[in-house]
Amino acid sequence: MKVREVMTPDPKGIWITESLAGAAREMWENDCGALPIIKDGQKVVGMITDRDICMATAMRDRSPSHISVEGVMSRAIFAAKPEDEITEALSIMREHKIRRLPVLNETGELTGILSMNDIVLKAKPRNGKKPDLDYADVVKTYKAICEHPVA
Repeated sequence: MKVREVMTPDPKGIWITESLAGAAREMWENDCGALPIIKDGQKVVGMITDRDICMATAMRDRSPSHISVEGVMSRAIFAAKPEDEITEALSIMREHKIRRLPVLNETGELTGILSMNDIVLKAKPRNGKKPDLDYADVVKTYKAICEHPVA
């Protein structure tokens, strides 16, 4: 199964110049918990989550409308391509303990987002032969994401 068969196409992104208040508004209006940060057209330069917004707001003595997403976003971009196998995307999610991957085309532009929600909704039980995406894949990935780091 290919990533393009599971991902959410045409996802919302937010400009690098936007504030945390703007990012939170986009998340609320689009029922999502993370946004790709875009610059120069549709180039993804980072990611921001609802948790990032909460933590940054709590740790600064400023309004979210006065805090830039650029100062809070994660600059590490782990992504998938639409033609990647879903198992490759799950491996990236397990390795980096992330629940969402931007999906980028061959020129690096945002074309979709792959979330654990998308994956859970497409997974199937094993009834005889193994499906392309089965419940065991989902559980294995969630377990890796949720593991606490060893001190």
